[in-house]
Amino acid sequence: MKPKVCVLRTDGTNCDRETKYAFNEVGGDAEIVHLNSIIKGYDPAENRQVSLDQFDILAIPGGFSYGDYIGSGKIFVVDLKHFLEDKINDFIDKRKPVIGICNGFQVLVKYGLLPRVNGEIKQTTTLTYNDSGRFECRWVKLVQPRESKCIWTKGISSIDLPVAHGEGKFVAPPDLIQRLFDEDQVVFQYANSSGIATTNYPDNPNGSIQAIAGICDPTGLIFGLMPHPERYNRPMNHRLATLQKIKGTLPDHGLGLDIFRNGVDYCRG
Repeated sequence: MKPKVCVLRTDGTNCDRETKYAFNEVGGDAEIVHLNSIIKGYDPAENRQVSLDQFDILAIPGGFSYGDYIGSGKIFVVDLKHFLEDKINDFIDKRKPVIGICNGFQVLVKYGLLPRVNGEIKQTTTLTYNDSGRFECRWVKLVQPRESKCIWTKGISSIDLPVAHGEGKFVAPPDLIQRLFDEDQVVFQYANSSGIATTNYPDNPNGSIQAIAGICDPTGLIFGLMPHPERYNRPMNHRLATLQKIKGTLPDHGLGLDIFRNGVDYCRG
């Protein structure tokens, strides 16, 4: 059985093809579906009816939805809440996995699907402008503070991934930050070359509080992160791939795929 994946795009999304590719590489059956098609229930490109409940996984990929003109992901969130709130609530109630990458993470946070304190869907955190004041595009090291409940990161204690964002600084009140750590909802932190979580630039590319790079909801099924696992879909994607090849340490697959594989495997049971 190939779990069906909805890669939900809208105007300004630009990482949908890589995300579809990543899911398909690990045994998923991914489709890129425009938000308007889900809203109308009809995909004109495929000439068929389409609905969110046809899918097993929802992926909101990276990009600059609606140009990020009034804040990253904000207009996307307004459309989702206005047109699809009941459908999304039903999707979550059925315990179907959701992943948001970069702009998708911003969407999940501003919608309130993350971190879902006490299971309540309302915005309690945000992702704001990088401390550097500019767009950051670089490879970073990520570590798990301890094994989290997140189904997407099973077996991944650390990983290198690229970032590409201008508003990736995770911000939340101190008591909420502590709660996220206490309840194992902090999935990834930015780390230095020694694998130690850090708030120092450039290892932490945006100044996120407590170096937070990704979080999950209390169920571990909804996951958001700023770095792009879909861009590490082949071994030679890595910035040090040539050196790894010389040393004989080049992996046999792009390690970013492991995140997508975990989501697909969960659906397969």
